[in-house]
Amino acid sequence: MKNKILLTITCLAFFLSYSQEKITWEHLAEVTYTEKFFPSYDDYFLYPAFSTTMKSLSGKKVTISGYFLDVDPNGQLFILSKGPMASCFFCGVGGPETAMELQFKTKPNFKTDDVVSITGILKLNKDDVEHFNYILTECVGRLVE
Repeated sequence: MKNKILLTITCLAFFLSYSQEKITWEHLAEVTYTEKFFPSYDDYFLYPAFSTTMKSLSGKKVTISGYFLDVDPNGQLFILSKGPMASCFFCGVGGPETAMELQFKTKPNFKTDDVVSITGILKLNKDDVEHFNYILTECVGRLVE
């Protein structure tokens, strides 16, 4: 009996440590921005104030679906977008909350505008203007059919 309880607790702990939250673009939209001056750039940038929900997901494994964008000719920057390339926020549609930076374990074989589901560790970024506000690290992904 004692061994069964120990095994159950171990399995539950293993499952919880590898569980993931499914998030949506509506979750990412739970952010407000103010302009903040960054002296090192001598310029103002949008400074995010993340929702309590998003703060609670920081550092956790999450899954989200969207459009894959390969925007770097050197293959170093990958983005997940709420919309396809023609309507991404770079083109003036939506804000920074409609895109996430993806940092993959291994370079993916996706093409721009493939609809994908990505799982990774969520990082909220306020201060590094060279990266997106939402970053997924240790990413793995699959095509959505």
